[in-house]
Amino acid sequence: MSVKHSLLALLYEKPSHGYELKVGFDGLVENMWPLNTGQVYTTLDRLERDGLVISPGHDDKERKLYEITDKGKDELWQWMKKPVERSLLKNKFYFKYLCASYIDYDNKQTMIKEQQKSILSDVLHLTQLKREMKKSGNDTMIKLIDGALLHLEADQKWLELIAK
Repeated sequence: MSVKHSLLALLYEKPSHGYELKVGFDGLVENMWPLNTGQVYTTLDRLERDGLVISPGHDDKERKLYEITDKGKDELWQWMKKPVERSLLKNKFYFKYLCASYIDYDNKQTMIKEQQKSILSDVLHLTQLKREMKKSGNDTMIKLIDGALLHLEADQKWLELIAK
């Protein structure tokens, strides 16, 4: 997740102060990924230093406003165009399984079953969250949840394969 780019996206429509950006971020991700207020201001300082945002002044409550620059818009568009890096084999459970195999761990089946239970719990949680998003009409978040569910389904299939 790129805090830098999310702040640029939030500033794309209108100038905002730090707290507005924090609230905007929380709304964007449905409060699922906590963002520390200090991280917002640290990121804004770096964005300003790099010429991606400027401060046109303060609002009527003396809060510093930020707005995206043309350079910031270019950065945002370039980020949008690039595919996201993925680590295909760098997964915590894959690594755990690799280590268990290396030392000839006797309880690999139990380890696999516990992982399957964890995935099932995640599926149930995401299914409930999807129902909530349907009620609120958040189609974008529903698509993200569907993607996560597909990844969990693939993980379950892989666990079934190695359990044999």
